[in-house]
Amino acid sequence: MGIGALVRGLGLGALLLVGTAFGCAVVGVAGAERAYAQASSIVVEGNRRVEADTIRSYFKGRDAAAIDEALKGLYATGLFQDVQIRQAGGRLIVTVVENAVINRVAFEGNKKTKDEQLAGEIQSKPRGTYSRAMVQADVSRIVEIYRRNGRFDVRVVPKIIELPNNRVDLVFEITEGTKTGIKKIRFVGNRAYSDFRLKDVIKTSETSLLSFLKNSDIYDPDRIEADRDLLRRFYLKAGYADVRIVSAVSEYDPQAKGFIVTFTIDEGDRYTFGAVDIHSNVKAVSPEDLRRVLKVKSGAYYNAEAIEKSIEEMSIEIAKRGYPFAVVRPSGERDFERHIVNVAFIVEEGSRAYIERINIRGNNRTRDYVIRREFDISEGDAYNRALIDRAERRLKNLAYFKSVKITNEPGSAPDRIIINVDVEEQSTGEFSIGGGYSTSDGFLAEVSIGERNLLGRGQFVRMAAQFGENAKGFEFSFVEPYFLGYRVAWGLDFFYKQVDPTSYQSYETETLGGSTRLGFQLREDLSLQLRYSLYSQKITLPSNLDNCNQPSVIPGLPQFTGNPYNCYSDGEASLPIRLEVGDGPVLTSLIGYDLAFNTLDNNKNPRSGTLATLRQDFAGLGGDVNFIRTTGDLRYYSEWIPDVIGIIHLQGGNISSWGGQELRFLDQFRMGPNLVRGFASAGIGPRDLNPKTTQDALGGTLYWGASLEFQVPLYFLPKDVGMRGAIYADAGSLWDYQGPISNPATGESVLLSPNNAAIRSSVGVGIVWDSPFGPLRFDYAIPVTKESFDRVQEFRFGGGTKF
Repeated sequence: MGIGALVRGLGLGALLLVGTAFGCAVVGVAGAERAYAQASSIVVEGNRRVEADTIRSYFKGRDAAAIDEALKGLYATGLFQDVQIRQAGGRLIVTVVENAVINRVAFEGNKKTKDEQLAGEIQSKPRGTYSRAMVQADVSRIVEIYRRNGRFDVRVVPKIIELPNNRVDLVFEITEGTKTGIKKIRFVGNRAYSDFRLKDVIKTSETSLLSFLKNSDIYDPDRIEADRDLLRRFYLKAGYADVRIVSAVSEYDPQAKGFIVTFTIDEGDRYTFGAVDIHSNVKAVSPEDLRRVLKVKSGAYYNAEAIEKSIEEMSIEIAKRGYPFAVVRPSGERDFERHIVNVAFIVEEGSRAYIERINIRGNNRTRDYVIRREFDISEGDAYNRALIDRAERRLKNLAYFKSVKITNEPGSAPDRIIINVDVEEQSTGEFSIGGGYSTSDGFLAEVSIGERNLLGRGQFVRMAAQFGENAKGFEFSFVEPYFLGYRVAWGLDFFYKQVDPTSYQSYETETLGGSTRLGFQLREDLSLQLRYSLYSQKITLPSNLDNCNQPSVIPGLPQFTGNPYNCYSDGEASLPIRLEVGDGPVLTSLIGYDLAFNTLDNNKNPRSGTLATLRQDFAGLGGDVNFIRTTGDLRYYSEWIPDVIGIIHLQGGNISSWGGQELRFLDQFRMGPNLVRGFASAGIGPRDLNPKTTQDALGGTLYWGASLEFQVPLYFLPKDVGMRGAIYADAGSLWDYQGPISNPATGESVLLSPNNAAIRSSVGVGIVWDSPFGPLRFDYAIPVTKESFDRVQEFRFGGGTKF
């Protein structure tokens, strides 16, 4: 009710104090409206900091409605605790009680959230005005921050400490409570995929013994909503065109002291692609020319992601042909009985619109050009939605930002569009201390520091040092992803590594060098890397394996009394190793390339797809050695039955010298569990069997390997533990040693092992653990076929961590 209406209802001759619930104003005299209208002046009382003229400026008239508006306006400023208005002696008297000034804002009891973070979120600030309403809003905001971090038992009590001169200290007393996690994740309506599989799709996880190392088990309604979209995309990619994620309900369980999240899914039927057609309404664009970029194949399971990528590739191809405004629209026709979706891509002229401006906001550290170069279009170009979507996906894949959102708004003309790119940056630096152990290398520690977005320029740099029981070294890497402004990655590497003698080798090696490389993304699934490397290698032996204490008589060898090469009484390393020690450091200069084909669905934990790599090196551009080395590696992943992943691994390689030069010992392939599990490092292939030597593995110039492995989750363990069981069978061979086998000067020779090309094979079981401490693997393999001189190692363990 307005003040004027209230006063009129009181009658003449009445003087009434009218107090609101907030300690409002006093209004009243008989004929108040006439008295206010005739007031000759406004007197302000009680103000200390606010000027009287500022208060008078709120009174635009003398009628009751104007006074009512002035009263509301004064309270709305937040500067006053109380305002009273009365008439006396023909004057309008305004008495105010100013809100106190906040001297400081403090937080007590907050251990999990820093003062700086809380201070940045609340509205009450030092030297600002104290307002009860604002403080209550701040309490709600602090509670919301803690609940976002999973602490739903949080309590916040604001208190004030009064100081002289109408100042106060504002203190928020916080009782943080315990973390409220996700105790259980349930799925309802999922027939095609198990709960175990769907938990892999979403980001939210359940609370477990390892929860102190993660935060994905904390209740976050925004993350759960994002999980709904992840589930929907997963089903659409797997053929379920009618899928609906009906609901995602979170209920707090007081007994479990956590949330139970239930996703209700309506899967629908699984569809395959039927006929796939292209219809072009642009005369100069032939449908047949666009078929080669299609990602959709007739007979394959329906895949919404493949449709999106097809539209993107077709739009780019059409734009290259001079039709940037052309639009590709998909059209689907379902056959519900046969569970087929017939897809037609329609190409037609779109509306002519140009990009007027690209606004980039939120990049406080990352340079503008780092973001703009991810766009295949710029200001003034034709607007193309497919290219905008591609840029958004690229920006997200950079991992520089917590969030990336691209929106449009109308430009200065009907055919102009403004693109807004809003990003939220995140930390891109990394400092890690790593540790690990393997049965071949022993204990290993690593310290590294890296930055993915160096100085906001989008460059990558990393330095690392390794210290191990049997090895040590350092690495430095630098990558410029856009070399000379082109989408070509240029890298520079320096490295040093020293490997000490072990039970698997009698010698020590030192490698020091560097390399430079250029990387090209030929297609989304095909990449090429060119490189040049220059490094020095040196091999050394303990003194007792490369000396002569006394002459000895070895049957079958000429005797050279006093000749240092004719002694084995205290043991000697194999001849090729000692010859290489005598050569001193050897410089290798080579060029090479890697050609990689990658269709994996997930590079970290693949469930389907192929990864094939062809690698070739040509040594002899200067340096001391000449060789050509070729290796190939193929891995194929497939989900044979739900949750059971089959892995086929094929590999092979060849190395040969050229220019009449003999191949060095260190350049030969040496194989062990990396080819056939169940064998020791360098435990397979040609070996020096001279009983008076250390009988080192000599290596070979040819190898092949094949493996079949099945991985299955360990259902009796919580999903978040990340353990999988494995069963496998391996086979392979290494043969054709091409190094020195004799020393005519001394009459020494190598007793080369026979039947080196024989197939080695094994079967085994293993446990694969994607632990919070890094990937760990335990294998127990039994050789099925082997040679008597091979070295066996049935149990093998390896792993590492960064923390």
